[in-house]
Amino acid sequence: MARPRFLAALTAFAAAAAVIAAPASARNDELQATFDSTFGTQARQPQSFEAIYASSLEQRIAELADPALGRIGVAAIDLATGEEVMVLGDQLFPLASTSKIAVAGAYLEMVEQGRFSLTSEFPLMLPVRSAKFSSTRAPVREGQYMPAIDLIEIMITRSSNPATDALLAAVGGPGVVNNWVRRRGINEFSINRDIATLVRDDGEYNPAEYIDPRDAATPRAMVRMLAGLYRGEFLSDQSRQVLLGAMSRTITGKRRIAAHIPLEARVSHKTGSLNNTSSDIGLIECPDGRVIAVAIYVTGQGTKAAREERIAAIARALYDGFAARAQQNPTRNWTAAPYATGG
Repeated sequence: MARPRFLAALTAFAAAAAVIAAPASARNDELQATFDSTFGTQARQPQSFEAIYASSLEQRIAELADPALGRIGVAAIDLATGEEVMVLGDQLFPLASTSKIAVAGAYLEMVEQGRFSLTSEFPLMLPVRSAKFSSTRAPVREGQYMPAIDLIEIMITRSSNPATDALLAAVGGPGVVNNWVRRRGINEFSINRDIATLVRDDGEYNPAEYIDPRDAATPRAMVRMLAGLYRGEFLSDQSRQVLLGAMSRTITGKRRIAAHIPLEARVSHKTGSLNNTSSDIGLIECPDGRVIAVAIYVTGQGTKAAREERIAAIARALYDGFAARAQQNPTRNWTAAPYATGG
C-alpha cells in the first residue's frame, strides 16, 4: 500500500471511530461506507475478475477469494521463478498468531549477536483475568521457566501465547520486533500489543468490514518475510533451521494450507486465528524441488470451518497453478534451490 493511501486510510479510520457509539446497524453502514470510500468497492466485490487480474491463475484465485462474505487476501511467490500471485495483496489484515514468526526472528538475531542463547531461560507469561479494554496492557504473571529453544518450538508448533509473550518480553517488546522486520525492507507490518492484550481485547472490530492498522500486515509483506527466511537472507543458517524446522512441525491448522496439498509435498507453516478471521502462512516444498511461499488471510465467511476451507482451496489452487506453469518449462532444474527447511 502506497504511503499516501495508507495515511488516507488512517484518516478514514479516525473518522470511523466517531460512529462507534451509534446503534449497531447505523455503525455498520457507516463503517462500510468508510471502507468503500477509502479502498473502493472493488476491494470487497470485484466486478470482473478478468478485467482486474491478468493471468488465468490470478483469476482463479480471485474467484476462490471472492470477498462477498468477507475480505480475503492472498499472496504467493514461486521462489524458483519469482512468479507472483496477489489478490488484495496490499491490504492490511489481522496478523493474529502469524506474527509469531517475526517474534522468533527478532529473538534469533539476538542469539546471533551473542545477547542470548538458545538455552537462555525465560518465564512463560500467563494471562491474569481482567475485563476487556480495562487497561492499556493486559496483566500477566510469570510461570514456568523454559529454555528459549523450547519456547520457540511451542510458540510455532502449538501457537503458545504465554511462550510468545515470554520471548516478546525478552527481546524488548513489539517495537523491537517491528524494527527487525523494517530492517529487512518490509514496511507493511506492525505488532502493537503483546498477545495477552491482543486476545483479551479481541472483537473490538469486525475485520471483514473494518481494517484495524494495529497488529496487522499485508499478505505481500508476509510472503516477502517467508521468502527472505527461506533463502537465508534474514538469519544465519543455524537460526533459519531453528525457525523453519519448527514451522515444519506445526500441528495447528490441519484444515488450512496443508489440507488438500499432496502428501509428497511438504508444508511448513504458521497459523493465526482471532475474531472472525483465520489465516495461514507458509512454505510448500514441491516434489520437483520448487518452493512456494504462501500467505492467506480470510475474514468473514460465516464460520471458522468455512474460513479454513477457503484457505485450503486457495492453497491447492496455487499449488496446481504454479505446477502447471512449471510444466511449461520442463527443462528448468528446480532442484537447484540452495536451501531446504530441515527437520
